[in-house]
Amino acid sequence: MKHRKIGHVMTSDVVRVPENATFREVAELLARHRISGLPVVDTDDRVIGVVSETDLMRRQSDRDTHPRRWLPALTSRARAAREAAGKAHAMTARELMSRPAVCVHPQETVVDAARTMAHHRIKRLPVTDEENRLVGIVTRHDLLGVFLRPDAELRAEVIDEVLVGTLWLAPQTIRVSVADGIVKLQGRMEKKSEIDIAVRMTGQIDGVLAVVNHLTFRVDDSRLRLDDRTLHGVADDWMRKL
Repeated sequence: MKHRKIGHVMTSDVVRVPENATFREVAELLARHRISGLPVVDTDDRVIGVVSETDLMRRQSDRDTHPRRWLPALTSRARAAREAAGKAHAMTARELMSRPAVCVHPQETVVDAARTMAHHRIKRLPVTDEENRLVGIVTRHDLLGVFLRPDAELRAEVIDEVLVGTLWLAPQTIRVSVADGIVKLQGRMEKKSEIDIAVRMTGQIDGVLAVVNHLTFRVDDSRLRLDDRTLHGVADDWMRKL
């Protein structure tokens, strides 16, 4: 099942900040656009980092703190302390930003973006081209929009992509109804295995929250498939002995 691409849901008009922007300029951009983070770009519009409200607040809160010099130089605590000390005196976006920036590409799916956000515990992802130039940004809000697809749109995709496109059924063979993202399938299929395919593929459609299966079947082909595998195994053994 094809998932929607990031390029279809991202925002192309991205608020960005040059690497030499001052602390004040970064703060003003965040406040003016009511956003919590900005991609930082170089002179070629390549993403080199992300600066957030947290970075600005850390700079202010850490101004009077100093790394503990007795910590071993290679410990993670020492590294974090040195980074904090550096940001305490940061004056530009490049000095304030977190790096490396976690980015995605337009051809990746919304599922990929959601997993990346969850893994890194972040709220936004810069979208870059093959040369790491900024082309958009995708946020949690953009991804949530996938689950707000109209029921009629979901129903059409179930019929077109699953029933007709994959199972080669006539559109009127199975009754498909959708309410608040929950898809109900009713009718009679020829084979039991087709029910498994229909339910699984319907559940993989972006925006489908659940699938209610009221399908029946004429032929239980699960035992036939088992017998086929057994026959293939016997034939393979026989061929190997030749």
